[in-house]
Amino acid sequence: MADIAFLWHMHQPDYRHPASGEFMLPWVFLHSIKDYTDMAAHLERHPAVRCTVNFVPVLLEQIEDYVDQFASGQWRDPLLRMVSAPENTLLSATDRSWLLDMAFRCHAPTMLEPFAPYRHLRDIFNVLRGLDGDGTRYLSERYLNDLATWYLLAWCGESLRRSSPVIARLMAKGDDFSAAERRQLMDELGAALAGLIPRYRALAERGQIELSCTPNTHPLAPLLLDFGSASEAWPECPLPAAPGYPGGRSRVESHLQMAQASHTRRFGKPSPGLWPAEGALSSAFLKQIAEAGFTWTASSHGVLKHSAGNQAQTNIAWQAPDDIPGDLTLFFRNEKLSDLIGFEYAKWHGRDAAQHFLNELEALDADDPDNLIPIFLDGENAWEYYPYNAWFFFSDLYDALETHPELRTVTLSEAAVSQHDRRQRLPRLTAGSWVFGTLSTWIGNPEKNRAWEMLCEVKQCADRALDSGRLSPPESTEVLHRLANCESSDWFWWLGDYNSPESVACFDRLFRENLKALYQLLKLPPPASLDQPISKGIGSEAEGGGTMRRAN
Repeated sequence: MADIAFLWHMHQPDYRHPASGEFMLPWVFLHSIKDYTDMAAHLERHPAVRCTVNFVPVLLEQIEDYVDQFASGQWRDPLLRMVSAPENTLLSATDRSWLLDMAFRCHAPTMLEPFAPYRHLRDIFNVLRGLDGDGTRYLSERYLNDLATWYLLAWCGESLRRSSPVIARLMAKGDDFSAAERRQLMDELGAALAGLIPRYRALAERGQIELSCTPNTHPLAPLLLDFGSASEAWPECPLPAAPGYPGGRSRVESHLQMAQASHTRRFGKPSPGLWPAEGALSSAFLKQIAEAGFTWTASSHGVLKHSAGNQAQTNIAWQAPDDIPGDLTLFFRNEKLSDLIGFEYAKWHGRDAAQHFLNELEALDADDPDNLIPIFLDGENAWEYYPYNAWFFFSDLYDALETHPELRTVTLSEAAVSQHDRRQRLPRLTAGSWVFGTLSTWIGNPEKNRAWEMLCEVKQCADRALDSGRLSPPESTEVLHRLANCESSDWFWWLGDYNSPESVACFDRLFRENLKALYQLLKLPPPASLDQPISKGIGSEAEGGGTMRRAN
């Protein structure tokens, strides 16, 4: 009987402005009401399906921030502030501009085109935008209220639409939403946010899922430890001018400790396993994972092939190399099957996709009934490309897996036990990630390397300030918190000419705002260079400092 080990990775970077706490982008909230609610609902409807769900602490922290906003009514997300505004409230010019920039940012074929009232709002906007001058200034408050409401309705998950009479009624009404109706919608969404973390904890406590974690703010740990690790899979990789990230080992250790503290506080016990940010592993990082007490970790088939040869297979668990302490188990992603879900099946009818996936699983089971089939992918970003947020794909797939006589879904801790005696010893680990099996997405490009150099510079200042004793204990805590945000992998991901200028601009700006805030916490003037974009393709600060756009 083949074991199917799903891992659904849930991650969003910290979108809050470091000075104001304002959410510059709404993606944590929108993925919460669409994807995190739906993924929980699929599991609740299929209690025999087992899997691993991975949460990054910085995402959980932001979900709790939203829960606090709903409890207090003190809005730090402009979208929620607009929707909750009383009748006849005039939006500020800033909020109006933000909404018109954001409120059609979705995958239109599945999230906008199916809804005639939302299409109508889009068509009006396009006509006015195409006129000479700024025709959008004639848009009324009624239009803006309906637009903000429809943006939330479009992002509601299928499980919310099916269970909430309020959401169903508003979608049927279509327009002219009153302040009272908008408050009813906010009440529904606030309840969904408040119940989100408890739902996953309940699934874990009844033994259906395993909850795992990632280092605190999703840092690219191999690069914190050694820039040279990027050369293992990419020997020609251009490296930053700085020789390395100062104190990287202690920073990685801190991220691991904070992750376990977060997991224990929110889910009642430490995480047994660790999904590294971007599936990025190196030998030095693997040693720290083992020393921190984790029993399993995971990466991609690309990393496995670079480490053990092209013939190495993902259909078994692997034992860490000899120089790694303890008995750490490694899993490597079946990239073909994972990518079918992530990139291909959105184009298929849900039932056809589920049956095709089942056929693929059965073929692997026929090859070896003891096969392990590791399916690892984001639990949030693919579903908007599916009709109905992949509701029918998951319904048919989970239905089939619940009753299949030869296929069994397992958590990764269960797989570590069942595969223990079948494991092969990994001869060595070549550093890499689940993107191309290399670290090239985060280093090697001139702009990425410059970002690392800027981070190294502020880290040296932080080390001197922390060692000097001139910061109070609360000030030191705040410095370390801001430093952790600056170490997120997401800043480096988006720099580069292969990403959209809008996404590059928003992450470039927010990274520099975090660096500025850290200098200010250190009681030092931020360098003037932080007023200029890192990316050469987004112009001056004045040109690149507009509303931040969708990235995740």
